[in-house]
Amino acid sequence: MNNIRNIAIIAHVDHGKTTLVDALLRQSKTNLAKDIVNNDCMMDNNEIERERGITIFSKNAAVYYGDVKINIIDTPGHADFGGEVERVLNMADGCLLLVDAKEGPMPQTRFVLKKALEMGHKIIVIINKTDKEGARPDFALEATMELFLELGGQNQLLNFPVIYASGREGKAGRTPDVSKMEDIIPIFEEIVRYIPSPKGDPEKTLQMLVTSIARDDFKGRIAIGRIHNGVIRANQEIMHINHKNEQKKYKLISLMTFFGLKKIDVDEVLAGDIVALAGIPDVTIGETITDPQNPMVLPAINIEQPTVKMTFMINDSPFSGKEGQFSTSRQIRERLYKELETDVALKVEDMDNRRWIVSGRGELHLSILIERMRREGYEFQVSRPQVILKEIDGKTMTPFEKAFVEVPESYSGIVIQKLGGRKGKMVEMRKAGTTVFLEFIMPTRGLFGYKNEFLTDTKGLGIINTSFYQYQPDPGNWQERAQGSLVAHETGITNLYGLRNVQGRGVIFFSPGVVIYEGQVVGQNSRPNDIRVNVCKTKQLSNMRSKGEGNTEHFNVPKTMGLEDALEYIGDDELVEITPKSVRIRKIYLREIDKKREDRKEK
Repeated sequence: MNNIRNIAIIAHVDHGKTTLVDALLRQSKTNLAKDIVNNDCMMDNNEIERERGITIFSKNAAVYYGDVKINIIDTPGHADFGGEVERVLNMADGCLLLVDAKEGPMPQTRFVLKKALEMGHKIIVIINKTDKEGARPDFALEATMELFLELGGQNQLLNFPVIYASGREGKAGRTPDVSKMEDIIPIFEEIVRYIPSPKGDPEKTLQMLVTSIARDDFKGRIAIGRIHNGVIRANQEIMHINHKNEQKKYKLISLMTFFGLKKIDVDEVLAGDIVALAGIPDVTIGETITDPQNPMVLPAINIEQPTVKMTFMINDSPFSGKEGQFSTSRQIRERLYKELETDVALKVEDMDNRRWIVSGRGELHLSILIERMRREGYEFQVSRPQVILKEIDGKTMTPFEKAFVEVPESYSGIVIQKLGGRKGKMVEMRKAGTTVFLEFIMPTRGLFGYKNEFLTDTKGLGIINTSFYQYQPDPGNWQERAQGSLVAHETGITNLYGLRNVQGRGVIFFSPGVVIYEGQVVGQNSRPNDIRVNVCKTKQLSNMRSKGEGNTEHFNVPKTMGLEDALEYIGDDELVEITPKSVRIRKIYLREIDKKREDRKEK
């Protein structure tokens, strides 16, 4: 056990965790497959992760430095995937805290560091990206120390080691001077010196907590976790204790441990190491694997509750079943419940009429699930995201977020005005050069649909990050969106003539030649009300023509609405139709007469 170190790498999104892990893997002399070595980000092997450049799922790897095995856990940096971080920290004894040398600690750094300190983990601070233009390593270190004090890490503040690094270059050192850095070895040395070896006793009863689930085409369901006590051997009998305290015996069909990025079969693993087991068909995260002769359960993992929910439903639009492979209620329900096996921060609740309420940690958390489902061939519809309200001491409480905004000084006024109008309360404002740093406490609901507006207002130069703050009384008096929708009047194919006639009303979402249906949203109105428009209208032809007729009319470039844009845009009376090929926005009631009839019923 003295030859094992379990570390989690934690940081804010885009501070270089995955790049640093790649450098550790490459310089540890661990044998890696050729196809893996040639990849830019070896750990981000998911298609969506590569596209977005962010880590969504935590991953395990193991490297050897001398005769010490270092189990590395790469964690997501975005607050919406905090559930992933909370559970994998249970496997670690210490953490590498990455801080960007220019930006300093950011919201997710605060969230994850707080969890790590609560668990008593030892922290090594790495000031990363010291080669970046405008890097301020001294500022980043000072801000990190302040964060330790704020989060109650006084005991560690006096002695935590600090290493400066450039993950992209694969170099690290004791000083910020990149020219004096040679390789990544100083990080390995500090891990071996400062991070404690795992606690646990190989002589005691076997106890293992499942913190991750993987799938294998041949071995089936694989449970990943750390052995807290005891020894586990290949082909032995084990006892599986589930969340209901029910006990079942199974025989292991495979016992694996990590080597590089691969899982390799072994005969025996001692307490303190991270293992992967196959042979337990119904195991889920947070359950215990123990000895059948003397079963002892481990405490369950506590995960913070979801704050945002959406209604998922089958697709009942006129185009349903044309583009998706899986569109029935049974297939969608099975897929949603399958996700619960690997995502502990997600909740699914059955409703009537083939609907499900899916709750998560934020809009991004749910939109990534939707994106993965559509790529797998699923076709369905979702409603507008809503916050999850709580009844506390007889009062209705709503989730509040801390919003950290970084904008050029010239755009700070419009940001303060917009966030103030969305019930945001500014608690801090400071200036560094021409950049203004703002901190707001505001309801989660106030942030819905603001991202695109923020990028437009700041000309793409602003940065906004949020993290969950706490539940507070709902401020009420919410304003609906300021602009209505342009809704298709009939089913047909969009025509340039019809689109030109309508474009003066607002922003168009479609080019000519696209098949649409009645009730589909084809644009955003410049005024608050909805308008039915005919974008399929064609020009009446005659045998008369005039010189240059129609050539001078301009057609504006349509705004392309991606999945996240559509989820931000829709109102309470609209849905997003999601298929593997298309993302469409539609009215709940497609025909205008049906909407009027429903309004009369409500009155």
